[in-house]
Amino acid sequence: MKKKHDPFIKQMLLETFRYFAKGGFYLHHAHLPPPNGHRIPTDFLGVCVASNANPETDAYVITQLEALGIKQVRLDFSYDDVDHYHTRFLEALIAKGFNITLHLIAPFDAASHMNNPAEQIRWEQFVTLVLNRFGASIKQVEIGNTINRKRWSGYQLSGFITAWDIAYKATKARNIQLIGPNVQDFEPMYNIAVLKTLRDKDQLPDVQTDNIFVERVMEPERYDHRVLKYKWTRFFKFNLIKKTRLIQKIGLDFGVAQTISSAAFWAIYRIKRILPDGEQKQADYLVRYFTLLAASNALQQSNWGALICHREGLINDGLSNAEYPDLERIARYQSADGNLQDYVRYPSFYAMKFIHQHLSGANYQSAVVNTRHLQIHHFTRDQWQYHIAWTTNGKVAFLADIYTKSTLTSANISDRDGAPLDKNSAFICESPIYLRWPIAIHINLNSKPSLANNLAFHAHIADLEYFRYEENNWHGLILAKNAIEAQKLMLALNPEKLQAPDKHRSLRHARNAIWAIEDPRDQTRKLTIKQPIKMYPHKAFLDRFKPSKANRSWNGAIELLRRGIDTAQPVAYFEKIGDQSLKQNFYICEHVQADFTIGEIFTAFSQGDPIFRGLQAEDVYKQFAQFCQKMHAGLIFFRDFSGGNILVKQSETNQLSFTLIDTARLRTVEMTPFPFKYRMADLVRACHKLHPAGRARMMQIYLGLNGKQYDYKAKYAFFLYDCKVKLKRTVGRKGLKKLLKRMNGKQ
Repeated sequence: MKKKHDPFIKQMLLETFRYFAKGGFYLHHAHLPPPNGHRIPTDFLGVCVASNANPETDAYVITQLEALGIKQVRLDFSYDDVDHYHTRFLEALIAKGFNITLHLIAPFDAASHMNNPAEQIRWEQFVTLVLNRFGASIKQVEIGNTINRKRWSGYQLSGFITAWDIAYKATKARNIQLIGPNVQDFEPMYNIAVLKTLRDKDQLPDVQTDNIFVERVMEPERYDHRVLKYKWTRFFKFNLIKKTRLIQKIGLDFGVAQTISSAAFWAIYRIKRILPDGEQKQADYLVRYFTLLAASNALQQSNWGALICHREGLINDGLSNAEYPDLERIARYQSADGNLQDYVRYPSFYAMKFIHQHLSGANYQSAVVNTRHLQIHHFTRDQWQYHIAWTTNGKVAFLADIYTKSTLTSANISDRDGAPLDKNSAFICESPIYLRWPIAIHINLNSKPSLANNLAFHAHIADLEYFRYEENNWHGLILAKNAIEAQKLMLALNPEKLQAPDKHRSLRHARNAIWAIEDPRDQTRKLTIKQPIKMYPHKAFLDRFKPSKANRSWNGAIELLRRGIDTAQPVAYFEKIGDQSLKQNFYICEHVQADFTIGEIFTAFSQGDPIFRGLQAEDVYKQFAQFCQKMHAGLIFFRDFSGGNILVKQSETNQLSFTLIDTARLRTVEMTPFPFKYRMADLVRACHKLHPAGRARMMQIYLGLNGKQYDYKAKYAFFLYDCKVKLKRTVGRKGLKKLLKRMNGKQ
């Protein structure tokens, strides 16, 4: 039996081609905010809400909305909600004076058969009943339910047009505002085709709706690689602002003056695939997302959805181990799950409250700085002007490098959630900050405001603060609990007084000197210091174009910590300005206690030992494979993943924890999935000392976690690396050293 195709698809493709051919997708500098400034609506931010069978949940949700200060709400309402708890909840919202968007949804099966006359009658009866009962008390009705996701909504596009026709006649007969069609994400061919069809029928919506997501590209500012893949992202520049402005333009071109983003969010579990501090990152992204939408001047309103949900809400429902409902909440937010006593506000709740206070009714002036990694946006409201500033993940800018001293002195600075910051130690990082001045103050920027050059930063590192070091032509960073501890470290680790000991008193003394000193904060602990002391000519030439080794070691360690991978805790790095020797730099970290290295384990297995200190080979392979998978899932290409750089701690129950050291060569990768060639480049180093059977088993486990097999490609990678090592040991630098030793021995 042939599969039936929606006849609307062919029409959609044709209309999209016509629109494109007429230049419909062209908008000059669409990836930037409009240059002339604009006013942001007072009801710009809204929230998608739901309740449950417990009447107390109604009051709880309303209390949380009042705490946020938000009056715009969107409620999903379907056939089974008539005379059910959402009817009770809707009446409570009306009684409290909220501006309600009632999102009317046909159940999946009904939507799937909307071209059936019986289903059309059922849909018409539902719409008529709801409008007669609540139409006079709500702000607007939304029709459309992720119509470009048939697996969620059930709609074929022809069925949706039928449902729209019924709802349009019912709403207009009652003079109720109708909005739609609720396209999911950025798929403009659906907006074009649906609006063209509705215009031809003289049934255009009063407001166009689209769920404007950027969740899968992770950061709100990124160019979307899903539009035309990674290769073309920087050329076409499909970022959040461009996508939003183009959706608005499509609406305007077909006669719809306003556009709303009905729902969007960041799912915490998806963030945690790469970054462990998912709750904090969700809050960071929320502020960055809404600020960019406000800057775009393309939306009348933008909603967060859902209010209560452990995966993507502003409030955790306490059901982190529960299965997600079969139907995505973006398609229907059916209920606030869990028990009232388990509800806890996420950091994003407080971030939402503070950004709402700043955006609602404000005037957007301009993008003060709008680069790939640094964003500063200027707003005014009442008697104040303020900047909302942030970097992309892992980057940092020093305020003194952006603003003049007098401008900083007159500023009030607060963090993402409204807590005041010390202007002498504040940074611009991935977690947005607010800088506020009286309206009469003239804000002066330095001539070239920019990021700190080649410096990684972890905004949510636990219980530690960053302190900038700048003295006597030395600069760097120190991590400490507070200013007093930082001062103690500065005195003890003064880079002008640090000096590498001789070979016999060092932990290592080759290209780098590595030695230990007492930790000035706690004399029972040790700090490890690393300084380059020997540079081969070719390395000296190549490294002249790179950051210092200390800087690279710091950056690698910070990137590991940001991604939840253990490394020696960084304490400080220092480098001398203008150093031509490339040796005047120091990296300091806490000393790591380990039981052995992965290299020692693999060497023992290769020598025929079936067990290493009570550890079975199979158990080691499984645990190490899981660690490698976690590292690569965090988009880390370690590049120096040799056995000696992978420290291992063994618990009483033979659970292994892994810590990485020697982080200077580490790179992070933006593309997903993590490239196979990088996976193998790391794994061949780590498993080099393993015997063939051990390599095969280790790789079978690791690749199995990624749905792959240990095939000829992986085996060939090991073959090439073995050849490389053999050449280095025979004709390379190491080989020459051995030859000279033999010659000296014969003499």
